Amino acid sequence: MTATNAPKLATEADRAIGSRIAALRAAQGLSQTALGHAIGVSFQQVQKYEKGRNRIGASRLQRIADQLKVPVETFFASSQGNDDQEAVVPAVSNDPKVVELVLAFMGIADETTRDSVLSIVKAAATIQRKRAGQA
Repeated sequence: MTATNAPKLATEADRAIGSRIAALRAAQGLSQTALGHAIGVSFQQVQKYEKGRNRIGASRLQRIADQLKVPVETFFASSQGNDDQEAVVPAVSNDPKVVELVLAFMGIADETTRDSVLSIVKAAATIQRKRAGQA
């Protein structure tokens, strides 16, 4: 097989996109089977996408984004940037609990309630950091 005919191998970007899909799917309580059925593939294919073993075509990625109710750009969050917060986003988006928290937070329409919830989370994080520093 010549270089021009060689199969395209999955890249680190494919693995990152797959792990974001897995985190979002899990946060929404959706099984691989249910996601596969919704986008027209088997659960095994979803598994390959999530592990980054198979590449995902643009139209299929759009169907996945639609099913997970997120913009397709969600899967392309850059881990490179000068801002520390930008570097944290990809790592955080791989944690299903964080994604679940963000999705629930986004479901709160009332701005006052959102501010209150954010204050509670920040206070809990501050308490945790102080305890960790004393331990």
